[in-house]
Amino acid sequence: MQRFITLITILAATFITTLAIGIPSALALSEAEVQEVLKELDDRRQSVSDYRALIYIDQVEEGQSDTAYELVVYRRQSSDRTVLLFTRPRAEAGKGYLRIDRNLFLYDPTVGNWERRTERERIGGTGGQRADFDSMNLSENFTATYEGEDTLGAYTAHHLKLTAREGVDVPYPILEIWVDKESGNLLKQEDYALSERLMRTLYYPNWQRIRSEDGESTAYFPREIRIFDEVETGNRTTMVFRSVELEEQPDHIFTRAWIESRSR
Repeated sequence: MQRFITLITILAATFITTLAIGIPSALALSEAEVQEVLKELDDRRQSVSDYRALIYIDQVEEGQSDTAYELVVYRRQSSDRTVLLFTRPRAEAGKGYLRIDRNLFLYDPTVGNWERRTERERIGGTGGQRADFDSMNLSENFTATYEGEDTLGAYTAHHLKLTAREGVDVPYPILEIWVDKESGNLLKQEDYALSERLMRTLYYPNWQRIRSEDGESTAYFPREIRIFDEVETGNRTTMVFRSVELEEQPDHIFTRAWIESRSR
């Protein structure tokens, strides 16, 4: 009997210790492994070649009619430049964004002026932001901690908390992300303000692997992104990547003059 009581005491102590730790050490990723997860996410979105993507956007805002947008994204990998050009609806057609390094500029054809914009600003009338259309730099811009292993529907995911590195300009200083253990794809992301208030939640239902025509370059793109505004809780955005082409883009596209010419 005494040996049985001792065994129960040991098991109870082990259970309490496990609760206190939170994550069993056998499941937790090391700091190096966490950084490798981030680096893999970045590498999957990077391409050694340029690309062009056609994106349809459905914008839902509480109390307003739904709005459909069409947007073309051009990316120049070698010089780290991105162009976002609206083609629909008519009221937005010709509006363009030009990103050069960490600087984002907006051209509004209704006034014929260029203005500098922040990373956190909504792109056009949508709930998307520049980072939603472009390459990721999570391993460069954030440090990460392992929060545990979670289940999202049929997926088992690594749950990571990311904190922006000092001096880095990012839309949100705190992110929480869920990465599929099996495929390495990003499944879910939560964007937080510095006050730790939840601002947006993003879901990535599935991804597609795109290969260039010569077969020398590949990159992963989401087929769809669903964005939920957690401040204006009735607002949501669905972005569908209708086509992606990995191919060299002309130099003149990544200029203010070319964007201005699209509105004439």
